Amino acid sequence: MSGDEELLLQVLNTAPVVDGEPVEQLVGRDGVVLAKRLGGTGSDEELRALRGVRDALQHLIAGRDGATAALQSLLGGVRMTPLFEVDGIRWQLDAPPELAPAARVAQAWTLVNERRPGRLRPCANEQCNLFLIDRTRPGTAKWCSMSTCGNRMKARAYATRQRAAQPSR
Repeated sequence: MSGDEELLLQVLNTAPVVDGEPVEQLVGRDGVVLAKRLGGTGSDEELRALRGVRDALQHLIAGRDGATAALQSLLGGVRMTPLFEVDGIRWQLDAPPELAPAARVAQAWTLVNERRPGRLRPCANEQCNLFLIDRTRPGTAKWCSMSTCGNRMKARAYATRQRAAQPSR
C-alpha cells in the first residue's frame, strides 16, 4: 500500500460504527497523533479541518450531494506551487498551517483516484462506516475487512437464503 493510500484510509476510517453508534476518533490524543503524522501540531483548528475534509470526502466517495461545495469551502485557499528543478516540476502544497494536514488528505485522495480510479469505495455493509481501496485484480472487493464485515454479510445472506428455503408453517 502506498503512503497516500494508507494516509487516506487512516483519515477516512476515523469515524467507525461500534455497537451501532458512530465513534469519533479525530479528537483527543488519537486525533493529535494522526494530525502530527500528517505534519501538523494537533491543534483544535487542524482537527476541525481534518474532520470537515474527512466528512466531505466520505460523502463524495459515497455519492452524496454537497460534498464538492464543502471541500471548496474548507480548502478554497489552498494552492499547489510549482517548484522548478533540473529534472522537472515538483508541486508543493501551499496551505495555512491549520489547513495543511486536511489539504494533505485531499491531495492523497486525488492521487489515489488517479492511480486507482473507481477502486476507493465505502464498505458494502450499510451498518459500517469504513472505506476500502480495492486492490483485487477484478475490482470486486466489497468489504473493509473480510474477517469482520465480509463474514457478517455472508452469514446474513446465508441465513436469509435458509429462511426463504424453509416451508412456511
